[in-house]
Formats: sequence, structure tokens, C-alpha cells
Amino acid sequence: MTHRVFTTSVASVHVHYVAKAEKKGRSRAEVDAILRWLTGYSQEELEAALAAGTDFQTFFGAAPAMNPARTAVTGKVCGVQVEAVADPLMREIRRLDKMIDELARGRAMEKILRSEPALPAADASCLRRA
Repeated sequence: MTHRVFTTSVASVHVHYVAKAEKKGRSRAEVDAILRWLTGYSQEELEAALAAGTDFQTFFGAAPAMNPARTAVTGKVCGVQVEAVADPLMREIRRLDKMIDELARGRAMEKILRSEPALPAADASCLRRA
């Protein structure tokens, strides 16, 4: 049996992600950055998928490049351990939910996107001398 969320349009949930983020002082641009990081869509491709009413199954199935670092997104969302979700598509949706929750809680984007902080300019300059 297919879960109902699989056939739900991403756009219909995206508005709720944005509302949740904006309520906590974050932005749509940050929500979109999370979606792009996770899936590899460009902003234009993301906008087109939202405008077309693409469902979650198609959205994740057609993703240009699922980020390999996404496996670092762990923890609970709605009482469910993200990494323990058996269905691969549901696990991706839960990862996205977890990242949006982190955004709404005020976590820094570099931590949400599981990236290393940039080196200060002084430290980076010493690397060029080698």
C-alpha cells in the first residue's frame, strides 16, 4: 500500500514548511536551500516542480543528485527515529522534516546542511602559501 504522503504535492507541504520557518524568523530562501541541498535541484528546477504540483514520490525519484551527506541527518521527528524508517522514500521525507524542524529551532544553516564552517580568511591564506 502506498502511503498518502507519497502522492501529496510537494508544493502543498512547502507552503507549511515556509510558514513554519517564517514564524520563527527564518526565510523561504532557507527552506529552498535545504530542499536544493538534499535533492540537487537547482532553484529553477525546484520552482518548476512546485508549480507543476509534483508529488513527493516523483520529486524524490527524479532528484538530480541526492546529497550523500544526507545520511548524517539523524534524530527524531514526530517521535520517529529518522534513520530507522524502513521505507526509503519515507526516510527521505522524514529527513526533510527533520531539517525543517532544525531550521525552525534556530539552528545555523551550516549545521543543518551538515557542512564544515568556512575557514576564516587569515587561516585560508596560509593554505595558499604551500
